[in-house]
Amino acid sequence: KLLKVVAQRIRSTVRPEDVVVRMGGDEFIVVMKSTKRAEQIHEVAGRINEALSAAVIVDGRPLVTSVSIGVSLCPRDGENMGELLRHSDAAMYEAKDRGRNNFQLFSPAMDRRLKERIAIEASLRTALQTRQLDVHYQPIVDIQSHRVVALESLLRWRHPNDGFVPPGRFIAVAEEAGLIVPIGEFVLQRVMEHVVQWREAKCAPMPIAINISAVQLQRSDLPATISKLTKQYGVDPAMLQLELTETAVFERRESRTGESNEDAVARLRELGVRIAIDDFGTGYSSLSYLKRWRVDYLKIDRSFVRDLVTDLSDLAIVGAIIAMARHLNIQVVAEGIEGFQQLEKLRQLGCPYAQGFLFAEPAPEQQCRRYLTGAPLGLGERDPLLEALEATGT
Repeated sequence: KLLKVVAQRIRSTVRPEDVVVRMGGDEFIVVMKSTKRAEQIHEVAGRINEALSAAVIVDGRPLVTSVSIGVSLCPRDGENMGELLRHSDAAMYEAKDRGRNNFQLFSPAMDRRLKERIAIEASLRTALQTRQLDVHYQPIVDIQSHRVVALESLLRWRHPNDGFVPPGRFIAVAEEAGLIVPIGEFVLQRVMEHVVQWREAKCAPMPIAINISAVQLQRSDLPATISKLTKQYGVDPAMLQLELTETAVFERRESRTGESNEDAVARLRELGVRIAIDDFGTGYSSLSYLKRWRVDYLKIDRSFVRDLVTDLSDLAIVGAIIAMARHLNIQVVAEGIEGFQQLEKLRQLGCPYAQGFLFAEPAPEQQCRRYLTGAPLGLGERDPLLEALEATGT
């Protein structure tokens, strides 16, 4: 029903002589004939964008869609249908990368990026099958006692030729290619396996934070997956803390099962799973949402923490988030702690928890057992030169 409405809206924005075709899935092609002015393309793309931004009512429920439009021109960008489709596809991905609800004209640089994206996707599929992926952990620490209170699980990809591939290079590709669901399930299962290994080694139980993609939340039955895995491995769901971005939690979108993000998160909470808002302050940051939703943790984005010592605006924002969360009975974790000055400032502001390279870099499972003893982390002796540099924000 949604696709029919989308097709009708696109058809209504173009001329009678133009062609509208559904290529498959949620992708449509518009062929504009005898287009002589670039302004015509801008006008049509703008009309399509506007037409598809309005909510669609399906079975009495409003659905909000976004659109990414890529444009290729004949003969400038290709003289046959195959070239034109490939180049418009590259421009469409560029529009997606720029935040959706926009259109982009093809350029040769986009073609190079598309080829790189295709290569990453192929390598990522191989990585899933050949155990190139693994999970590392970084401790979350009590600022007052320096004791580890949780571990955040972080996906790592070790390519046989290229070494470690930064998540920023492949996570977006995984989401676009539909690989984020199997990757997410791999991470969940790997975490369960590690928890069992630690339990058998008589390590102290430790909550584990797991990052969940908005796409993963929408395209899979995450509550059912977690319920199945926790029962299979004998893990208490209350020991899991799911980290979702503000967009994933607050955006009004429905999954393929017809379940909204809000309903999915509510089901997760019913299992006993804790919910954290990751990168807080960079998305919606709506106080009304925090009042309405049951959230256990807010993680202050590293962009606010980085210049905390020298930037009064960042200091004010971080202080306000900590004070607000305290009144709402929400715990706060500051991310990206790299210096003692940052840590001391957070302690003065009343921030309870922190994580970052100052405490430890992410490490594989075998190296994390020292975090499961209950002993405080030793941060080493202070270096006078480092203290002087941190004081100036250098």
